[in-house]
Amino acid sequence: MTRSTELTTYELTGERVSPKRMRIDTGDAEFVVGHDVNPVEYFLGAVLGCLNSTGTMVARDMDLAIDEMEVAIEGGVDYASYRGEASEARPGLQGLDVTITVDADADEETLTEWLAAVEARCPVTDNVENETSLELSVESA
Repeated sequence: MTRSTELTTYELTGERVSPKRMRIDTGDAEFVVGHDVNPVEYFLGAVLGCLNSTGTMVARDMDLAIDEMEVAIEGGVDYASYRGEASEARPGLQGLDVTITVDADADEETLTEWLAAVEARCPVTDNVENETSLELSVESA
């Protein structure tokens, strides 16, 4: 039986603090991108955070106890396009390598099933792996 789901919509606003800093307001919290962490690092951190929360939910659903989990991510950006230089490379991350190290009450086969479910259910990694439409517009202040 398929359960009807309702879309959860996120609306954030950002206010420029400086050329490299933006204050983000989620409605419930605020943070500054570019102060201690640049936007690419925030994005990569979002991937790690979502893998953690999704991994925890999947483990709960599979009756697995995770004692410890560490998630490492690596990705490279060619900043030539960002700087306005000619480049054949996309301006974004060229690929991501993620390693999840888990201490859990599970054998390798169960951990493989767990990882497949995490991959299938993680909203942020879904956006990395699949195209999400983006519509940009500009308004005069």
